[in-house]
Amino acid sequence: MCGIVGYIGPKQAAPILLDGLSRLEYRGYDSAGLAVRDGEAEPAIVKAKGRLKILEEKTNGGHAMIGTCGIGHTRWATHGEPSEGNAHPHCTDDRSIIGVHNGIIENYQELKEKLLRKGYTFMSQTDTEVAVKLVDYYYKKDKMGPLEAIAHSMMRIRGSYALVLMFRDFPGELFAARKDSPMIIGVEDGETYLASDVPAILRYTRNVYYIGNSEIARISAGNVAFYNIDQEEISKELTEIKWDAESAEKGGFEHFMMKEIHEQPKAILDTYNSIVKNGEIVLEGISLSEEEIKGISDINIVACGSAYHIGISLQYVIEKLARIPVRVELGSEFRYRNPILSSSTLVIVISQSGETADSLAALREAKDKGARTLGIVNVIGSTIAREADDVLYTLAGPEIAVATTKAYSTQLIAGYLLAIKFAFVRGLITKEQMDKYLDDIAQLPDKITRVLEDKERIQWFASKFSHARNIFFIGRGIDYAICLEGSLKMKEISYIHSEGYAAGELKHGTISLIEDGTLVIGVVTQPDLYEKTVSNMVEVKSRGAYLMGLTTYGQYNIEDTANFTVYVPKTDPLFANSLAIVSLQLLAYYISVAKGLDVDKPRNLAKSVTVE
Repeated sequence: MCGIVGYIGPKQAAPILLDGLSRLEYRGYDSAGLAVRDGEAEPAIVKAKGRLKILEEKTNGGHAMIGTCGIGHTRWATHGEPSEGNAHPHCTDDRSIIGVHNGIIENYQELKEKLLRKGYTFMSQTDTEVAVKLVDYYYKKDKMGPLEAIAHSMMRIRGSYALVLMFRDFPGELFAARKDSPMIIGVEDGETYLASDVPAILRYTRNVYYIGNSEIARISAGNVAFYNIDQEEISKELTEIKWDAESAEKGGFEHFMMKEIHEQPKAILDTYNSIVKNGEIVLEGISLSEEEIKGISDINIVACGSAYHIGISLQYVIEKLARIPVRVELGSEFRYRNPILSSSTLVIVISQSGETADSLAALREAKDKGARTLGIVNVIGSTIAREADDVLYTLAGPEIAVATTKAYSTQLIAGYLLAIKFAFVRGLITKEQMDKYLDDIAQLPDKITRVLEDKERIQWFASKFSHARNIFFIGRGIDYAICLEGSLKMKEISYIHSEGYAAGELKHGTISLIEDGTLVIGVVTQPDLYEKTVSNMVEVKSRGAYLMGLTTYGQYNIEDTANFTVYVPKTDPLFANSLAIVSLQLLAYYISVAKGLDVDKPRNLAKSVTVE
């Protein structure tokens, strides 16, 4: 949530900050602002409500702001409505300290009341202004240095934050602090960059530091020093980002989402090849021994949003192949039911960013209860990757569109391979069976390419239903998991009310919602459930529904049942999600485009949910 960019170096900062913010606008787009300083001159602050282009116009693309040190922010509102006054940066009344912030300060009201008693006034409704003025209080009260003032503030603040500050008394320097909200710092040829996510600085440097929890960074041109909360200097190693800058560009596509849909074959192949080597599944980031794999008594998969739907799908795959009981939990609910875990429980946490607040909290809860933890993440060095006992990386590359596509697909692949490995180690499948499964997965990229070749038919169908008010997705087993994700894609970017239902539940109330012309999408890829699902499709059609069928080439004949049918290539039914979901991604995309909506930046949503 929200995007932060900072720069110190010989170049003009404002154009670089705006460029970085443009690559982070998927993190927040209610308002934006810049603070830029030229040596010891008074900093300039410019803010604007709305999309980043308004700030760009206001600053003439940044050229109206002179200075080589600056910070920028694009906001997704939490405390205080979207407005210019609530936009970041915030500052003290005398502009001696200026700051931007991501996260939520849970005790901001308590801190604000204390500061009000000390004579402070507030110009905004935000928790960020409280944080800036709390630092100012300690800085001036006991004439503390910046590090000490920030450390004292960190000890008083409860919640999550990535905080970046400029001090009038320290020109040419920035100070940053972090707790539970992501932040990276890049260094290249006498320049230093700071951002809340990799794409913001990828075109400038691939060499980054990850600032850890409860740590402070002191930043100058080409240099960074790190300190713990006791202000003791600590050392860090640079990490090289493997993504290339072009992967964060649209590459000729109208929207990032369509580009990322088309990148799925490559992302899947890259992820597969990083795990399967010489025909063997090699889990390099996982230290589980074969005996420990055999000793797993149960698995909890914890995730949010689309990653949760991956968990639902993997539940079927893992239980079918490895015969381990699997429970799938929403990250936001996991802690609050006091889960029953043991040392033989494996908790798998799935998160594209590796920073999802609820999933991270669930990971820590699982570790506290003695369970073994495994993260499936896309971002190297992210918090979940660092804190989990083991990590399995996906190689989706940067995903810019808010609605996930290629990250979802690569996480599925990682989960499939984990299930196959567990099944083989536990003696439940033979080497020949494992080879067959691996061959099926290896063919998925080519088969997804074939699905993409059918996109014009889906585009035509989408144009017919762009004004739909309700859409229902029905399926059973893995098809139900596909429906959940297909429905989420639809509601995320088209703003059409949609629901994914287990088809067998229709008679238990849901069928009352069907009326003439209601679009119902029946997903039929599972042989054992074909007849039952088709029967449910007939039921809704008889009540006036317009029926779209999504099924497998040459396996089922639903032409007589469905009004319109989309086919995907045949694969092992366990892996059908990887093909069927692409058609539903395309359907949601084309309906959104037909409605003239902002596909990549749907209203009220941000890419990474790093606050509870």
